[in-house]
Amino acid sequence: MSDVERRLADLYAAFNRRDVPAVLAALAPDVLWPNGWEGGTVRGREAVAGYWRRQWAEIDPSVVPVGYEHEPDGRVAVAVRQVVRDMGGGVIADQVVTHVYRFDGDAVAEMEIRP
Repeated sequence: MSDVERRLADLYAAFNRRDVPAVLAALAPDVLWPNGWEGGTVRGREAVAGYWRRQWAEIDPSVVPVGYEHEPDGRVAVAVRQVVRDMGGGVIADQVVTHVYRFDGDAVAEMEIRP
């Protein structure tokens, strides 16, 4: 596992623990992040944190990396198994999607979701 893959694996583990400070520390201050739940995008660490808190109040997502691909332009595509549960524990979605990360140094500058 490369250093960037390990950093991303740690990022997903922190997200799944709901450790917002740990995840935000890995993001650039003006990070551009997709709002996969409500639609659109959010910019900046605090906007990302607010989006996650709204999401976690309504649904319980878990995202686990299952593969990494380094793209020619320097981005890293991560295939993830995403399981989304309602607050009662029922499964709403169980699918593999791809998250693509662009970095600014060691910080995540942008993430996009591919089907």
